[in-house]
Amino acid sequence: MATIVLQVPDENLVSKVKQACKMLMGVSSVKVQKSTPKVDDITKTTHYKEAMDDVKNGRVYHASSVDDMFNQILG
Repeated sequence: MATIVLQVPDENLVSKVKQACKMLMGVSSVKVQKSTPKVDDITKTTHYKEAMDDVKNGRVYHASSVDDMFNQILG
């Protein structure tokens, strides 16, 4: 079975493209997968804000080497 991936930049057209694909002979299924929005500024992400909160509140660890880091993690 072959898979074809279509990228449709206008979300208003997705349902029409999906209907058109279903009308093609031999097409057994059509699935729509929404893409995650691309983040241009990492400082706006939740993960970045949480990490900066960890730094601000002293929830960070320092290791002098990779071996030291694994010793801290694994005990």
